Amino acid sequence: MTQKDLNQIITETLAIEAEDAKKAGTLGYMARALVQATLPHKATPENEFTRDNGLFSLTILAPSKVGLPYGSIPRLLLSWMTTEAVYTRSPVLELGPTLSAFMAQLGLARQGGKRGDITRLKKQTESLFCSTISCQYKNDTMTTGGGFNIARDYLLWWNPKSPDQMPLWKSTVTLGADFFKEIISRPVPVDMRALKLLKRSPMSLDIYFWLTYRMSYLQKDTVIPWQLLQMQFGADYAQDAHGLRNFRMKFLERLKKVHTIYKAAKVFEMEQGLLLKPSPPHVAKVPPPLLDAPRRKAATETADDVLAKHLLGEEMDVGSIRLRMDTYEKARLVAPRLDIYGLEQDWRNWIAQKGEMPKNPDQAYLGFLRAKAKQHN
Repeated sequence: MTQKDLNQIITETLAIEAEDAKKAGTLGYMARALVQATLPHKATPENEFTRDNGLFSLTILAPSKVGLPYGSIPRLLLSWMTTEAVYTRSPVLELGPTLSAFMAQLGLARQGGKRGDITRLKKQTESLFCSTISCQYKNDTMTTGGGFNIARDYLLWWNPKSPDQMPLWKSTVTLGADFFKEIISRPVPVDMRALKLLKRSPMSLDIYFWLTYRMSYLQKDTVIPWQLLQMQFGADYAQDAHGLRNFRMKFLERLKKVHTIYKAAKVFEMEQGLLLKPSPPHVAKVPPPLLDAPRRKAATETADDVLAKHLLGEEMDVGSIRLRMDTYEKARLVAPRLDIYGLEQDWRNWIAQKGEMPKNPDQAYLGFLRAKAKQHN
């Protein structure tokens, strides 16, 4: 880490400490299952990957034609999806009006080329959405497990050559039912600003997710052996003394960066492992807040309630409405001072309550906006 990088982290860390995530509007979430065991850090030729955490094991499988998701981008995507699902209470997520807008939400740069963020985001998004995850917990007397698809279906209208261009239709992903239920039932709260500071290192992100989750329930001093930490975070390292030594050195380097951001974490290096002492999580475990953005609503329904509505078609038909992109341009003229995307969600909820699909959705949406703009004025 260069002195410049360290100075930037310290400067932004002070801002994080000065204002908690909830007040700053940067409270996010991460899927619990993917905190306990993580995705690959680097590209791998196989299409199956397993990560262990003690008695817990996670396996991710992707079509060989697409390949496994790896690196920082799938982790940022997973946190974004979890956060959106927790706030909107919907398995249908909209991935921004344009590719550039969505990249800005993830804190990625608009760089093209083979190694640019645009190319990597498109590739990693497809890999993640095609992935299937299975989890298993096994001890001497019991074995239990389950599996889920990340996405049930997805539609990406992204042109990497024109990232600012507004496509004809919105890009969306509908989360798999079991994955959706898992992430909104037991999400791990995180600070989205911390993720943007750590985004260059997938191991740093993994350590941050794991550490704040572990501290949320740690009751006594605990030593995690280096061998177990390597199983969880260092599957890319050789399973021998030399590999363990290299992993330990890299882990401590990344931990130092995480600790710069999450200073309340009481962690200490020991010869036999990492000593954890009870500490406050980086973000307190609180119910999802009702933020100002109209598209976000309080968590008044359970995961089963939400899924039941979608499976019965009460909201699925509404979610299938595709507004034309020129409708959004007209919407900005009709309601220049309002959050047109937030009001779109209110409009869809209103239609669902009425139980009647509009004959001309574009005109109906604009009419709804005109009424709201009139009330606002």
